[in-house]
Amino acid sequence: MYLIDTNIFLEVMLSRSRKKECKQLLRLLRDGKIKGTVTDFTIHSIIVLLDRLNKLKELGIFLKSLSAYKGLYVYVTTIADEVKAVKIAEETILDMDDAIQYSSALSIKARAIISFDKDFEGLKIPRKEPKDVIKLR
Repeated sequence: MYLIDTNIFLEVMLSRSRKKECKQLLRLLRDGKIKGTVTDFTIHSIIVLLDRLNKLKELGIFLKSLSAYKGLYVYVTTIADEVKAVKIAEETILDMDDAIQYSSALSIKARAIISFDKDFEGLKIPRKEPKDVIKLR
Protein backbone atom coordinates (compact mmCIF):
# COMPACT_ATOMS: atom_id res chain seq x y z
CA MET A 1 0.00 0.00 0.00
CA TYR A 2 1.36 3.41 -1.00
CA LEU A 3 0.41 6.81 0.35
CA ILE A 4 -0.31 9.12 -2.58
CA ASP A 5 0.72 12.71 -1.88
CA THR A 6 -1.30 15.73 -2.94
CA ASN A 7 1.21 16.83 -5.59
CA ILE A 8 0.61 13.70 -7.67
CA PHE A 9 -3.01 14.70 -8.30
CA LEU A 10 -2.16 18.37 -8.76
CA GLU A 11 0.47 17.54 -11.37
CA VAL A 12 -2.32 16.15 -13.56
CA MET A 13 -5.03 18.68 -12.73
CA LEU A 14 -2.76 21.67 -13.29
CA SER A 15 -1.05 20.19 -16.38
CA ARG A 16 2.44 20.39 -14.92
CA SER A 17 5.60 18.96 -16.46
CA ARG A 18 5.33 15.43 -14.98
CA LYS A 19 1.65 15.01 -15.74
CA LYS A 20 2.22 11.98 -18.00
CA GLU A 21 3.90 9.76 -15.41
CA CYS A 22 1.33 10.78 -12.78
CA LYS A 23 -1.49 9.83 -15.15
CA GLN A 24 0.15 6.43 -15.67
CA LEU A 25 0.33 5.91 -11.91
CA LEU A 26 -3.27 7.03 -11.41
CA ARG A 27 -4.37 4.60 -14.15
CA LEU A 28 -2.72 1.74 -12.25
CA LEU A 29 -4.62 2.81 -9.13
CA ARG A 30 -7.87 3.24 -11.06
CA ASP A 31 -7.58 -0.24 -12.55
CA GLY A 32 -6.65 -1.80 -9.20
CA LYS A 33 -3.22 -2.95 -10.42
CA ILE A 34 -1.63 -1.26 -7.42
CA LYS A 35 -3.08 -0.18 -4.09
CA GLY A 36 -2.74 3.27 -2.66
CA THR A 37 -4.25 5.54 -0.08
CA VAL A 38 -5.06 9.20 -0.22
CA THR A 39 -5.80 11.12 2.95
CA ASP A 40 -8.93 13.14 3.46
CA PHE A 41 -6.48 15.96 4.18
CA THR A 42 -5.21 15.70 0.58
CA ILE A 43 -8.75 15.77 -0.78
CA HIS A 44 -9.61 18.84 1.30
CA SER A 45 -6.37 20.57 0.26
CA ILE A 46 -7.24 20.00 -3.39
CA ILE A 47 -10.77 21.33 -2.79
CA VAL A 48 -9.37 24.55 -1.29
CA LEU A 49 -6.77 25.02 -4.02
CA LEU A 50 -9.08 24.40 -6.96
CA ASP A 51 -11.71 26.66 -5.41
CA ARG A 52 -9.12 29.45 -5.12
CA LEU A 53 -8.15 28.89 -8.76
CA ASN A 54 -11.85 29.02 -9.72
CA LYS A 55 -11.65 25.51 -11.19
CA LEU A 56 -14.90 24.16 -9.81
CA LYS A 57 -15.68 22.10 -12.91
CA GLU A 58 -12.32 20.32 -12.59
CA LEU A 59 -12.94 19.89 -8.86
CA GLY A 60 -16.28 18.20 -9.51
CA ILE A 61 -14.67 15.84 -12.02
CA PHE A 62 -11.87 15.02 -9.57
CA LEU A 63 -14.23 14.28 -6.69
CA LYS A 64 -16.53 12.12 -8.84
CA SER A 65 -13.56 10.21 -10.25
CA LEU A 66 -12.32 9.12 -6.82
CA SER A 67 -15.09 6.54 -6.49
CA ALA A 68 -14.03 4.89 -9.77
CA TYR A 69 -10.57 3.97 -8.46
CA LYS A 70 -10.50 0.25 -7.66
CA GLY A 71 -7.11 0.47 -5.94
CA LEU A 72 -7.41 3.81 -4.14
CA TYR A 73 -8.64 4.14 -0.59
CA VAL A 74 -9.36 7.23 1.47
CA TYR A 75 -7.80 7.42 4.91
CA VAL A 76 -9.60 9.72 7.33
CA THR A 77 -7.05 11.25 9.64
CA THR A 78 -7.74 11.09 13.34
CA ILE A 79 -6.90 13.56 16.08
CA ALA A 80 -4.25 11.04 17.18
CA ASP A 81 -2.69 11.24 13.69
CA GLU A 82 -2.64 15.01 13.91
CA VAL A 83 -1.13 15.03 17.40
CA LYS A 84 1.52 12.62 16.10
CA ALA A 85 2.03 14.99 13.14
CA VAL A 86 2.79 17.90 15.49
CA LYS A 87 5.49 15.80 17.16
CA ILE A 88 6.88 14.78 13.77
CA ALA A 89 6.98 18.42 12.64
CA GLU A 90 8.84 19.36 15.82
CA GLU A 91 11.41 16.58 15.32
CA THR A 92 11.97 16.80 11.54
CA ILE A 93 12.10 19.37 8.75
CA LEU A 94 8.52 18.55 7.74
CA ASP A 95 5.92 21.30 7.81
CA MET A 96 2.47 20.41 9.15
CA ASP A 97 1.07 19.50 5.71
CA ASP A 98 3.83 16.97 5.16
CA ALA A 99 3.83 15.82 8.79
CA ILE A 100 0.13 14.93 8.51
CA GLN A 101 0.86 12.94 5.37
CA TYR A 102 3.80 11.19 7.03
CA SER A 103 1.83 10.47 10.20
CA SER A 104 -0.91 8.94 8.05
CA ALA A 105 1.65 6.88 6.13
CA LEU A 106 2.91 5.50 9.45
CA SER A 107 -0.65 4.70 10.55
CA ILE A 108 -1.44 2.73 7.40
CA LYS A 109 2.04 1.15 7.35
CA ALA A 110 2.67 2.44 3.83
CA ARG A 111 5.43 0.84 1.75
CA ALA A 112 6.33 4.28 0.44
CA ILE A 113 5.04 7.80 -0.01
CA ILE A 114 4.61 8.60 -3.67
CA SER A 115 5.53 12.25 -3.95
CA PHE A 116 7.79 14.74 -5.67
CA ASP A 117 8.43 16.43 -2.31
CA LYS A 118 12.05 15.79 -1.35
CA ASP A 119 11.28 16.72 2.28
CA PHE A 120 10.16 13.09 2.67
CA GLU A 121 13.72 11.87 1.98
CA GLY A 122 15.59 10.07 4.75
CA LEU A 123 12.55 9.08 6.79
CA LYS A 124 11.54 5.61 7.97
CA ILE A 125 9.04 5.32 5.11
CA PRO A 126 10.80 5.90 1.78
CA ARG A 127 9.71 8.39 -0.84
CA LYS A 128 9.16 7.16 -4.37
CA GLU A 129 8.21 9.02 -7.50
CA PRO A 130 5.52 7.73 -9.86
CA LYS A 131 8.14 6.56 -12.38
CA ASP A 132 9.68 4.31 -9.68
CA VAL A 133 6.39 2.50 -9.12
CA ILE A 134 5.50 2.35 -12.83
CA LYS A 135 8.86 0.64 -13.52
CA LEU A 136 7.95 -2.12 -11.07
CA ARG A 137 4.85 -3.01 -13.12
